[in-house]
Amino acid sequence: MSGSKRGVWIGGVLALAVLAGGTVGTLYAMRAGPFKAAVNAPPEKSDLARFAVGGLAALETPAVLETAPDYVFQDRAGADVRFADFRGKVVLINLWAMWCAPCRTEMPTIAALAEAYPDGDLVVLPINVDTGADAVADAKSFIDVHEPLPFYGDTRFQLPFEFPGKGKMPQTILLDRQGRIRAAFSGEADWASAEARALIDAVRAEPA
Repeated sequence: MSGSKRGVWIGGVLALAVLAGGTVGTLYAMRAGPFKAAVNAPPEKSDLARFAVGGLAALETPAVLETAPDYVFQDRAGADVRFADFRGKVVLINLWAMWCAPCRTEMPTIAALAEAYPDGDLVVLPINVDTGADAVADAKSFIDVHEPLPFYGDTRFQLPFEFPGKGKMPQTILLDRQGRIRAAFSGEADWASAEARALIDAVRAEPA
């Protein structure tokens, strides 16, 4: 039987219409049969998924590794900084803002984490995304009481949308020595916990 076919995406599923002799037959790929696995398959995870336990149960550990975005943010003095500047070290990025209560709550644990790695092999980058001079000034005062954390800023409030959390706050991302995203977590967590230390130590132990 001759005819034409037209595919339409409906709710993320392909509906295939076969038109022939004035008769329309619709083949709908339901969430069953051979299509079920493809539709419901969860994203693949790396072997770091073993650290998604306890307070880090929602940790994302992608199997397909992507390099951190080539995005320009600023240090305290206003100089441009890129994630590529930290290649060769393991990097923990924390995106935070003063208007985000969970961001402020978890900051002491991030400071404690930074203190636990004084050799500089782990770089902790808290990047503030507040906008406006007054808000940024408040953020600098806040970070100053959480030594040894430095101040970095993204006044365009774009970085949270460049990472897997897609705008969620707070958002914490772990990069390996090649600058690849190895793990990501959205929401408040205890970054001085044994689970967090185990995750970071596993990435630090990988060959350069």
